[in-house]
Amino acid sequence: MTFPKRFPDRDEVAAVRAEAERLAPGATQETTKRRLAGRVMARRDMGKLVFLDLVDRTGRIQLICPAERTGELDLHLGDIAGVTGSPAQSRRGEPSLQVDDLEVLARIRAPLPDTFHGIEDVELRYRKRYLDLLMSEESRHEAILRARMVSAIRAYLDGEGFLEVETPILQPRYGGGFAEPFVTHSELLDADLYLRIADELYLKRLIVGGLEKVYELSKDFRNESYSYKHSPEFSQVEWYEAYADYKDTAARLKELVRHAAEATTGGTKTRFRGHDVDLSQWQEVRFVEALDAHGVWTRDEAELRAKLTEAGVDLSSDRSWGQLADHAYSHFVEPELIQPTLVYDWPIELSPFARTTDGDETLVERFEAVVSGMEFANAFSELNDSEEQAQRFAMQESEREAGDAEAEPGDPDYVEAMSYGMAPNGGCGVGIDRLAMVLLGKDSIRDVILFPTLRARD
Repeated sequence: MTFPKRFPDRDEVAAVRAEAERLAPGATQETTKRRLAGRVMARRDMGKLVFLDLVDRTGRIQLICPAERTGELDLHLGDIAGVTGSPAQSRRGEPSLQVDDLEVLARIRAPLPDTFHGIEDVELRYRKRYLDLLMSEESRHEAILRARMVSAIRAYLDGEGFLEVETPILQPRYGGGFAEPFVTHSELLDADLYLRIADELYLKRLIVGGLEKVYELSKDFRNESYSYKHSPEFSQVEWYEAYADYKDTAARLKELVRHAAEATTGGTKTRFRGHDVDLSQWQEVRFVEALDAHGVWTRDEAELRAKLTEAGVDLSSDRSWGQLADHAYSHFVEPELIQPTLVYDWPIELSPFARTTDGDETLVERFEAVVSGMEFANAFSELNDSEEQAQRFAMQESEREAGDAEAEPGDPDYVEAMSYGMAPNGGCGVGIDRLAMVLLGKDSIRDVILFPTLRARD
């Protein structure tokens, strides 16, 4: 059997359903003809009539069909069908389409999962996302909401005069974050290349070049294990704005989050990881004060190690003061930050690209945004002095020699770019997947990535 190659002039199910809802029970709008296409997901045979449920991206509608027509077509559950007919309501008040003509556009060849329960195996949902989307209206709706969130982020930044740009995914040096990279080899260049872990250093080269307000919505890659908030392949948006600092960036982040939330959920309130949160109400705390409140702030490495050991923290992987301080923060402070919170002014050892604060040169103008114990954004007043940047890279090299494999490896070309003069600027990176988790109320990052990276099955 040969199926049609196209089905033109199609209406959306949601629009036709809305027309049918305005009719009285048992009525048909016979002068109006509509064309729908989608998947047949339910069938009820009632003598001379067959009632089908047709599903497209926008929703579900009942089809009222002559039994002989469906019999001629040998119509199966899961087939893709195209129909022409009139908006109607069944006698029981169900919005419907009274079908004049029906044709099969694609035949299902494999049996559907249980159409009532859907896919209950979570692992199978991740591995066969197409089946999850096919069976679950909720999953389709969430995929659409994530797309709206991304569109809202782009629209906000575009409206604020930012230029969307593209920077290299394959890089001769990786940088812009604390992470292990994926490594590949170029036969053409006879050189190892790295999948980017962040977009930062190339975006700031564009600030040097005078583009002044730039952003990239990108895929980045970190050679790390999974957690509820980590994925080896993830999406983020990074922006950099000349003549702005981290206070300006904080205000912009709040506006961006508000736009994303309103486009996704219709407001700023959501429920995430068991907590009701309001993304329009932000708190602030300084890094040092937050650790000091738990009795674990000190600049002395041995003293900090002793304090954390006494508190029962596993320090087997911590080789430097910076790693200990970061561990103290993630263990004691971050889990307690439920409502949206900006954590300000971090130790210089943890932030090689940020400018120092005016009051303390051991701290830098950096903030992280946290909600329900999960960080989803990171921002700086960006360092713009090439000589100081070279010194920071040297500091990071000492961290690497002390055993921190994720410390910045240094980038001489970036330092050279800075030497031509970089305007003061503020920058921010927002995890798209993590923000989607917050807005959609999902506890696992795999639930908001359509095709998450998974281990091979035995």
